[in-house]
Amino acid sequence: MEEVTLTPKGEIDIMVEAEVITPDTFATKSTNEIENQVVWQGSHELPLSEFFDVKGKGGSSVEETSIIIEGDVTRVKRIGEGMTGGSIIIKGSAGMHTGSGMNGGTIVVKGNADAWAGMEMKGGLLHITGDAGDHAGCAYRGSWHGMTGGKLLIDGSAQSQVGGGMSGGVIVVAGSVQNFCGIRQNSGLIVVKGDAVRTVGAEMSGGTIVVAGNIKNFLPGFEYTDTESDLAFDDIVCQGEFKKFAGDHAIVTRTKGALYVSKNANEDL
Repeated sequence: MEEVTLTPKGEIDIMVEAEVITPDTFATKSTNEIENQVVWQGSHELPLSEFFDVKGKGGSSVEETSIIIEGDVTRVKRIGEGMTGGSIIIKGSAGMHTGSGMNGGTIVVKGNADAWAGMEMKGGLLHITGDAGDHAGCAYRGSWHGMTGGKLLIDGSAQSQVGGGMSGGVIVVAGSVQNFCGIRQNSGLIVVKGDAVRTVGAEMSGGTIVVAGNIKNFLPGFEYTDTESDLAFDDIVCQGEFKKFAGDHAIVTRTKGALYVSKNANEDL
């Protein structure tokens, strides 16, 4: 395994589009070739070395290439976009679209991630140890399908529209979420271990959502079906008693979506 270390050079004013920061791009390349990869800042094309000190070279293949980013890159967008293998470790917070469309490999963000993290993921693992912004694991605007595979783990909380249009894969949020979690979900699994504000599962037609905390404003389009205990989804276990609802009947005539809600945290349902 070869490691490429990128160290940010300083403050970035206009955000940088850096979809070249992937093991796929760096594999088999020398240090100099990596330094000269083109990124965009506004309307300007610039070499990667304009923003990062580069150390190391790519591996013999994508799987043999690891990228380590030493510091905060919240002003750098699209890191890991479309990657198919290898690994990226970001030792700080990450910018928008981190891991968007990734097909394989592993990204670990040791901090927070801005909006659209894991957008339309197809495979691989994106692990955010802090909080995530809006649209994590979501479909892009104008698209009906968000994540179709892979796993998105968020150790903190997430903002609105987590898993929007989700069509496969797994999202686990250890903290709480805000609005429209699982909107238009038709497959896959979303687990929220904390609370949710409102509109969980709006327009849902398939898949599973579990909320282990309280839902402040519960949608009227969900119908109670049963109570179950200690849910298990492969390696994901949700302990306690859960009320199971089917929906969203307000939008779809024949629905198959399952929404599990903590019984203790939602006694009024």
